[in-house]
Amino acid sequence: MDCETDMVKQIRALDSDMQTLVYENYNKFISATDTIRKMKNDFKKMEDEMDCLAANMAVITEFSASISGTLQDQHEQITKLSGVHALLRKLQFLFELPARLTKCVELAAYGQAVRYYSKARCILHQYQHMPSFRGIQDDCQKIMADLAQKLREKFRDGGSGAKDLAECVELLLQLGEPAEELCDEFLSHAHCRLEAELQSLEAELGGGPHLMASGPATDILEFTDRGCNSFVSNICLVIASYQELFIHREGTQGIARMAHDKLVAFVDGLMERYFALVERRIQLEKGVGDNSLLVRALDRFHRRLQALAKLLPASRAAAEGTEIVVRAAKERIRQYLQALESFYLDCLTDVRQSLAAPRLVGKENPSLAELLGTISASILNQIKSVLTYVHLFTAKDINFSNKPYFKGEFCSQGVREGLVVSFIKSLCQIARQFCESSGDKGGSSPPALLLLLSRLCLDYETATISYILTLTDEQFLVQDHSPVTPVTVLCTEAREAAQKLLNHYVKVQGLIISQMLRKSVETRDWISTIEPRNVRAVMKRVVEDATSIDVQVGLLYEEGVRKAQSSDSSKRTFSVSRQQGRYAPSYTPSAPMDTNLLSNIQKLFSERIDIFSPVEFNKVSVLTGIIKISLKTFLECVRLRTFGRFGLQQIQVDCYYLQLYLWRFVSDENLVHFLLDEIVGSTAHRCLDPVPMEQSVIEVICERG
Repeated sequence: MDCETDMVKQIRALDSDMQTLVYENYNKFISATDTIRKMKNDFKKMEDEMDCLAANMAVITEFSASISGTLQDQHEQITKLSGVHALLRKLQFLFELPARLTKCVELAAYGQAVRYYSKARCILHQYQHMPSFRGIQDDCQKIMADLAQKLREKFRDGGSGAKDLAECVELLLQLGEPAEELCDEFLSHAHCRLEAELQSLEAELGGGPHLMASGPATDILEFTDRGCNSFVSNICLVIASYQELFIHREGTQGIARMAHDKLVAFVDGLMERYFALVERRIQLEKGVGDNSLLVRALDRFHRRLQALAKLLPASRAAAEGTEIVVRAAKERIRQYLQALESFYLDCLTDVRQSLAAPRLVGKENPSLAELLGTISASILNQIKSVLTYVHLFTAKDINFSNKPYFKGEFCSQGVREGLVVSFIKSLCQIARQFCESSGDKGGSSPPALLLLLSRLCLDYETATISYILTLTDEQFLVQDHSPVTPVTVLCTEAREAAQKLLNHYVKVQGLIISQMLRKSVETRDWISTIEPRNVRAVMKRVVEDATSIDVQVGLLYEEGVRKAQSSDSSKRTFSVSRQQGRYAPSYTPSAPMDTNLLSNIQKLFSERIDIFSPVEFNKVSVLTGIIKISLKTFLECVRLRTFGRFGLQQIQVDCYYLQLYLWRFVSDENLVHFLLDEIVGSTAHRCLDPVPMEQSVIEVICERG
């Protein structure tokens, strides 16, 4: 039952759907029937209109045929009369041509006259056998000959502009003048005008020593603008006019090659002279400050030459102009290098003056550390300024910066190698030169300057060189793979310079103290001297100088490493018994060889001292080197003198006083002890009466002194 009920529902639903479809299709059928009926009525109306149009066309055709039949007899006559009228107008033009040409010449309408004559020339030539036409032709030729003469005079006059000049040439070519001759005359006339502009530029440059002293009257940008706006612009106009007249013009295919060769030779000759003037003006740029004017001038110069190259690709002008820009950039780098070197020398001069300046009451002179900071910062800032100036050559808005040279070689070989690396090498070389002209007295260079330069070179080795080269590489993105100087090479060179300067400083200071000691030994009578009661003043001066040097070196260098010192270093005494046992027998005739043997055996077991060994970059090493030189000199001077008893005792007192103070400056106190022992021992060996002073007395004298 449920199935039957469900089936009944489905049947009813289908029946309802079918009724809906029937109703919808019926409505569409009725609508289509109405549309067809309407279209039938419209076509009926259109057929009536087409029938009416066909009837009208038939009437028009009949009427046109009637008119043609009526005018058939007169058509040939009208055509003939029209031809006669045209011929009469031509004849009238020919008969009036001489008068027209004369009028045009009087009004200076030369172009109109040439057009009139060109229009009638073929007809006159064709009918020149007829007397009437022959007369007209003769009159016209005479008038045009006069016109050609006037055009040539205007052409040669030199006062007309480029546009008028081009018009003259074009008219002369239309009159049949020889093209090659016109080419030469055109270029000759243009040469006169351009020559005048070159002479004007040359007059602005002038010449002679007075110009070099006073400098140019105008800046380089103004000079370049004047040259580009007058000479280069006009030569471009000449090129364009010449090409339009003799190369690109219709009918000039036969002379185009000849005309082109003449033009290239003409342009290259004049541009060569112009380039010489530009280079002369560039050479006058001696200032080493901001070179933005120079770069802008070179940019405009280069841009104008690119325009010329587009007009005349066969010319060498553009390539030569680029070479001028490249040479100017190289020269600028050379000038900046010289300026940096000069600035560095000026800084050194200021330092020397500051070191030599007397101390004023209430005002302290700058310390070495302050001077070092000042000169280092000044040089670094100057390098940065120069790099900023040079970077203008590679700015994005500069046209020639896109050239391969400025993207590669200029950055690597020019700026990095030619400027920065060369200056760093020059800085080290100039510093080393202070070590080369020294004499026995230590040369003319202040020792403090040697110390300062040594620290400057060491700072360059540790940090500054890497910083400068990194800064250069960041500013000048090198696209060139040519070899460059590694940072390590420059750092090695700077360290070698620092080492040489520090060694020389030690030598100079050691020689200064040695000179005092040598004079103190050589100028005294050691045999007849009195019993010592105090320390000699020269020994006090030696200690004072050592203390002063210690303070001076400590301003620039670290302390350094010392060997472990004994607690009684300042109280060490010279063994009197050892000295007597070592030296007294040498004056006993029975055993001279034993004494020498004992002395040599003791030296054999003593550590060898290298007086001029390389100095390390610290205060202790520097003071050690100076004291070694001083005491070694003292020792050698003692070995050349002969002493009495009191002379030996005075040396004992002096050496003990030195031992009290000098041990604290050196890396190993045993070094001082050994050298002082050698001095006292050599004195005893050279003494006629080697009786040493009691140690207690020596101590009292030194404490009192």
